Amino acid sequence: MVISHSDKEIEVKFFVRSLPEIETRLIKAGATLVQPRTHEYNLRFDTPEGSLSQQKSMLRLRRDFASHITYKGPSTTLGGALARQEIEFEVSNFAAAQKLIEALGFRSRFVYEKYRTTYALQGMKVTLDEMPYGDFVEIESGQAETLPGAASALDLNWELRLPETYVSIFRRLKELFQLSFNDITFANFENVTVDLQRSGIQEADSALT
Repeated sequence: MVISHSDKEIEVKFFVRSLPEIETRLIKAGATLVQPRTHEYNLRFDTPEGSLSQQKSMLRLRRDFASHITYKGPSTTLGGALARQEIEFEVSNFAAAQKLIEALGFRSRFVYEKYRTTYALQGMKVTLDEMPYGDFVEIESGQAETLPGAASALDLNWELRLPETYVSIFRRLKELFQLSFNDITFANFENVTVDLQRSGIQEADSALT
């Protein structure tokens, strides 16, 4: 499911203390559940020489309730949010899609996973994301100017927004805590404790009671 007005993705993330509290506020604000909590498994691809990474682009194969191929172009900042081109479509066979991508010369660079619950709120997509290293809320809209209002409706501190990707957040944590692994999996983080606030990432819902 993609809620989008074009092939441009405009989104912002918030690190949060309590996803259940956020979900309660979503429901009170009139949000509609689009997809219940679902496990996501993602393969990130690049050429052997890393040309996509050098261009700040991304090619991904994701499996959740279905399978999808996604391309994301270089990102810019728009209205305090992360904006980039996004092309995504569903494929019927995950293994066959992986073989096709690899036949085109791309190789899987790393794996990342999360649990995601998706809501629709006033034409925007709001996801409750359980990453191996912490919990986040992501708000995606076709217009950057609508994002602060959605954050306010959920009592999220707009000043603590994260206009970046989960992979870039992981890279910050990997360097700070000298993590030896590259895959963002729950198994890798099972016996690892990371304090995101040490990396400058603050809880945007700290005022919630």
